[in-house]
Amino acid sequence: MYNGINAKSEAFLFSSEDNQASHQAQYKAIYASRRRYSICLALVAIILVAYYVLFFAYNGLTLPRLFEGFDKLAQYFARMFIWHNVSQWPFSYYFKQIAITLAIVFAGTISATLLALPLSFIASRQVMHSSLLKPIAMAMRRIFDVMRGIDMAIWGLIFIRAVGMGPLAGVLAIFIQDTGLLGKLYAESHDSVDKRPSRGLSAVGANSLQKHRFGIFTQSFPQFLALTLYQIESNTRSAAVLGFVGAGGVGLVYAENMRLWNWDVVMFVTLVLVVLVIILDKISEILRKKYIIGEPVPLFE
Repeated sequence: MYNGINAKSEAFLFSSEDNQASHQAQYKAIYASRRRYSICLALVAIILVAYYVLFFAYNGLTLPRLFEGFDKLAQYFARMFIWHNVSQWPFSYYFKQIAITLAIVFAGTISATLLALPLSFIASRQVMHSSLLKPIAMAMRRIFDVMRGIDMAIWGLIFIRAVGMGPLAGVLAIFIQDTGLLGKLYAESHDSVDKRPSRGLSAVGANSLQKHRFGIFTQSFPQFLALTLYQIESNTRSAAVLGFVGAGGVGLVYAENMRLWNWDVVMFVTLVLVVLVIILDKISEILRKKYIIGEPVPLFE
């Protein structure tokens, strides 16, 4: 009997020692991984610090020059918040250019959306999944890369040479860049949807157009709406750059008044654009709640 008890106690001791050894090995692995993570994090921090030091040294950016820049920046801000002769400002001209900017943004973005949506199905791997259609999807994606890889201001300069100065060049610049950007994002949203609804539609005899419409686009519609609304807001902020290159709009007001050191006018126009962005964001929020989040269905009333 005692031999049996001793054997059980020895087996228990051996099992506890084995568990302790396994726990120690597990803890050692955890501590080793944490140590490697800390070393990697320290190396990344050292590389970043070295990069900034070399960048500033190569470009001749010294602390006195940096402080001088801050001093000039403070002077510009002081000029922005001290407004002179406000009653003599040509407000009608300013608001006309802001309205032209909004017209450029909406025309370019909506036109890009209407073209990017059907092209996104051609670029989607979910749609073009056969071996014969995959090269077409890849080619379409490369076209999107070219269209969005060139900055909006560069497209504006190109179209100014083609169609002349004015809002049309700005519309075409936004249209080309947003077609590439939105087409790529729409295609990625199509790729991320669940395949089961399309398979169910195939089982009941739906054609390809019906499967894409009800099986894919129904699921990717929230991303489509959110991306489109965000791009309208983003273009409202960035379309001012088009005026600097001659594509019309509020950028022309910026260029004229910066050249004349009328920083108070620059501040006024900037505040108006900020208010417009806030209004567009509120409209986008309402549309998101209605068409993405949805409204409660009164089933039990």
